[in-house]
Amino acid sequence: MFDKILIANRGEIACRVIKTARRMGIKTVAVHSDADRDAVHVAMADEAVHIGPAAASQSYLVIEKIIDACKRTGAQAVHPGYGFLSEREAFANALAEANIVFIGPNPGAIAAMGDKIESKKAAAAADVSTVPGFLGVIESPEHAVEIADGIGYPVMIKASAGGGGKGMRIAYASGEVAEGFARAKSEAASSFGDDRVFIEKFITDPRHIEIQVIGDKHGNVVYLGERECSIQRRNQKVIEEAPSPLLDEATRRKMGEQAVALAKAVDYDSAGTVEFVAGQDKSFYFLEMNTRLQVEHPVTEMITGVDLVELMIRVAYGETLPLTQDQVKLDGWAVESRVYAEDPTRNFLPSIGRLTTYRPPEEGEFGNGKVRNDTGVEEGGEIAIHYDPMIAKLVTWAPTRAEAIELQAEALDAFAIDGIRHNIPFLAALMAHPRWREGALSTGFIAEEFPEGFSAPEPKGAVAQRMMAAAAAIDHKLNARKRGISGQMRDPGLLHFERDRVVMLAGEAFPVTVDPHEDALAQNCLVVTEADGTAHVVESEWRPGEPVWTGTIGAQRVAIQVRGLLNGVALQHAGAAADARVYTRREAELAALMPVKEDAGSGKQVLCPMPGLVKQILVKEGQEVKNGEAIAIVEAMKMENVLRAERDATVEKIHAKEGESLAVDAVILEFA
Repeated sequence: MFDKILIANRGEIACRVIKTARRMGIKTVAVHSDADRDAVHVAMADEAVHIGPAAASQSYLVIEKIIDACKRTGAQAVHPGYGFLSEREAFANALAEANIVFIGPNPGAIAAMGDKIESKKAAAAADVSTVPGFLGVIESPEHAVEIADGIGYPVMIKASAGGGGKGMRIAYASGEVAEGFARAKSEAASSFGDDRVFIEKFITDPRHIEIQVIGDKHGNVVYLGERECSIQRRNQKVIEEAPSPLLDEATRRKMGEQAVALAKAVDYDSAGTVEFVAGQDKSFYFLEMNTRLQVEHPVTEMITGVDLVELMIRVAYGETLPLTQDQVKLDGWAVESRVYAEDPTRNFLPSIGRLTTYRPPEEGEFGNGKVRNDTGVEEGGEIAIHYDPMIAKLVTWAPTRAEAIELQAEALDAFAIDGIRHNIPFLAALMAHPRWREGALSTGFIAEEFPEGFSAPEPKGAVAQRMMAAAAAIDHKLNARKRGISGQMRDPGLLHFERDRVVMLAGEAFPVTVDPHEDALAQNCLVVTEADGTAHVVESEWRPGEPVWTGTIGAQRVAIQVRGLLNGVALQHAGAAADARVYTRREAELAALMPVKEDAGSGKQVLCPMPGLVKQILVKEGQEVKNGEAIAIVEAMKMENVLRAERDATVEKIHAKEGESLAVDAVILEFA
């Protein structure tokens, strides 16, 4: 076995590979840019090598620097993770020339499958179901329109060398093709150094289902079940699960056998994923093959008990696969949520900054389920603009889908992050969504269910009751602490705590009575009784200042996000958010008389919605623009974002320049 391997990546995937290598007794080498000098993966590895400036094009994407780091440290093999150089045939070839093992497929397989156009040709030759489309060179926007008209709308315009949602656009009419073609080519060139795109039929109401395969250098290939990745935003996966709630055993076998046939056709000898678009009728068509480890591989590991990184290392060393197809068994259900540094209330725009709080949920076994958190950050670390905005991958496993979702929801509620905006509230809302829980999925799920974007809903029903009871318990704990402060004018023993309170939550008043539990031994236990006599037994060891309240309300285990407010707390739970204030009965009467201050807004300025680079200013001063017209393009975290006018107006002043880096909320232009 290898003595030392180098991980040519960063963040959570680098940490993930290091964990397995450490368990196998293999020493590891991390590489890092200027921006990642103090990153978690650097501290975890046995050695670390600096490879250049923050920009990936000058560090993580420079093949010569990776090979030099291997030679300097004596690393015998390289694991590329995902992204960066993981699907570059040139990288695998360069490593081979330097007598360094590539922990991934052979260069021929990368060439055949890594290129989206060539992979479709290979799939067709291997009798794999394929989507109708045009795989040749597209010469111009006009040519793209002609092709799309011939295929029939909607169509997908997609980067040939793409992945991770970059360089993809959907056009529903000929008028959308030219801009989609331009944006896809530009993103493809920026992200992959290859601006070729192709066009194929976009299947309406589709599901995204992929098959995990693993092969060795002796001709053996098996498939490890499927993953459902239909919950996507801008072609970027958000939630994944395994297995798929759509498939039956017969369809799973058919998809798996096609994936294996394709892998064998190109002598595939590592971990890879064959992606399919599936109809609601269980029909399916080949999309592409990713010749690397997928971001969402943990859900497959959780239901199969297989460590994919270990298998990749072993087959790269030349070992035979340790399992046959008959030995692959699927057990239970796994759900993964991608925790991103982005603001779901502002169209999911990227967010950067320092993690002033980073407290993930505890990993391990909980009842009959398991929680796993793959991450590459820590409290005090910085989320920079240079790389992908992923913070962590939160994974839960349980015997059934419903149980895995419940455990995922609880774990999300217990995940505390401050200092940046993040998508945990949105993920928690998804976990509570009836359509998601029913498994009625499609890649249009988010657009269909959140057409106006996302804002955390106000709590209702059982969710509101849990938040109300927790607010009363939190207030009781805070008051007890205040009564214990030394040096008060009155002896704390003389103060009388009013048992009758009013919890104000999302504009609704909940009159309650708060009593200690009748069991004198039940410390940290209260009974919160509503006006109708409904009693909630609330038990928690929460202490003031902790960002997550955890405990039980009745028989249910509950986690609620807590942030301090003037005379109250801001709570988030099960995707809902509300400010809670707890008053005495008299205070509640007076508070109802207080005027509410309304925020004043202005529609005269166009602000930069996230930190980013101004790629283009599409208007001039004095120009009249219409509602919906594109006015600027801002690039952040490898994605181009088109900003559009929200009303008819005249451009009065342009403040930003092309090529300028802007902070969030920086003024781009003003309307008259």
